[in-house]
Amino acid sequence: MNSNQYDLLIVGGGVSGTALLYMAAKYTDIQRIGLLEKYAAPARVNSLSSNNSQTLHCGDIETNYTLEKALKVKRAASMLRNYATALPDSDHVIFKFPKMVLGVGEQECAQLRERYKVFSPHYPHLKLLDKKAIAKIEPTVAMTNGGFREDEVLALGSTDEYTAVNFEALSRSFIRQAQKTDNKEIDIHFNETVMHIKIEQDRFLVETKGTCYQTKSLVVCAGGHSLKLAHDLGYGLHYSCLPVAGSYYFAPYCLNGKVYTVQNDALPFAAIHGDPDVLVPGETRFGPTALVLPILERYNLRTLPDFLQVFRFDRKVGKVLWDLLRVRDIRNYMFKNMLFEIPLIRKILFLKDVRKIVPSLRFKDLKFARRVGGIRPQLIDKINAKLLMGEAKIDTDIGAIFNMTPSPGGTSCLENAEIDMRSIAAFLKLKVDDEAIKRDLLGDDHQHGNEDFTGRVIS
Repeated sequence: MNSNQYDLLIVGGGVSGTALLYMAAKYTDIQRIGLLEKYAAPARVNSLSSNNSQTLHCGDIETNYTLEKALKVKRAASMLRNYATALPDSDHVIFKFPKMVLGVGEQECAQLRERYKVFSPHYPHLKLLDKKAIAKIEPTVAMTNGGFREDEVLALGSTDEYTAVNFEALSRSFIRQAQKTDNKEIDIHFNETVMHIKIEQDRFLVETKGTCYQTKSLVVCAGGHSLKLAHDLGYGLHYSCLPVAGSYYFAPYCLNGKVYTVQNDALPFAAIHGDPDVLVPGETRFGPTALVLPILERYNLRTLPDFLQVFRFDRKVGKVLWDLLRVRDIRNYMFKNMLFEIPLIRKILFLKDVRKIVPSLRFKDLKFARRVGGIRPQLIDKINAKLLMGEAKIDTDIGAIFNMTPSPGGTSCLENAEIDMRSIAAFLKLKVDDEAIKRDLLGDDHQHGNEDFTGRVIS
């Protein structure tokens, strides 16, 4: 049999693509599965440990989530936690740190009190923390100059949950576990950049520089490049891509866990937070900033031509960008984040923001984290002239799926993989082992992950 012929071919070896590899290998009767990755190892772009916040989002302290969205995120986080804690090397993949969202000032504190009333019945570990309680968990957040900080602060948080993930190590584990399945052909092809996709009869032909792979079904998990390949097949042509890059700063160890800040609802970007870095002991990482860059992979200028192909600038894209700039909070935020990229000025500006979390932090404590931070490819819907937030997916209904932006990040990898796995299995008329999924990954939550999430794009 030709080893380049598959029932399912996955493009992209980050946490999303490898999660689907694992799910399809273990929980379906799909026999021949291949994965193509452009680099020499998995998770070299946004799933690289230094290119994301390493956070397991559960929905409780993400203040831009409604309760409905939070509970969906909670299910996704539970799947990941149940998988990772069962691994023999789980202590290298998933980690326990305290976590909290910090409210500063009367308005934010009132917002957190109200959120606690709504969310606490669904999150039994969640606690409402006053200044003294915060100080017991994160002294540098509540204290300064030997006493309590003067401004009003309140937090929602917990101390005994898994809150951090090394998504790079998680990706490698998915491949290892997939390759352990019996009676399956599981092929991993590294150093294979997909150049072109076309359809011939009932097959997808996936062409790299030296090989043509044939497959009955196809799932692309390649960030902004997913949209480029979707356009290649004539799908998603009414979408443009706006890549938003995040940068970080390091400071000497000053936080015991993850401290998030209240999201500004007018801003479509993540609020600043501080975290221990799972691979950089003795330091705390703060960020992200947000800057629009004309590339699809951070620190890879060779992806500039790819960006130009998916940006597809026209009058409708211009209107979306103009509408964003007309919002004062967004305009000021984007301008400030441009300044965040200028040496010296960026430290002065960022120090003011980060002192909301750690008021005693000094200018000399901050250092720009070089080559840390990835890119989030946000989609612009040109038909409705708006920037899409949240998960972005194009399901063609012909056996091809294109994933651009998982939401919230790597946390949703297994649940998103479950959605794609079910779609592909139905297309191929093959079976899914529901009981095994419930047993291994869902625990008490037996709800199927095939509903349409907020921000999900179906085309």
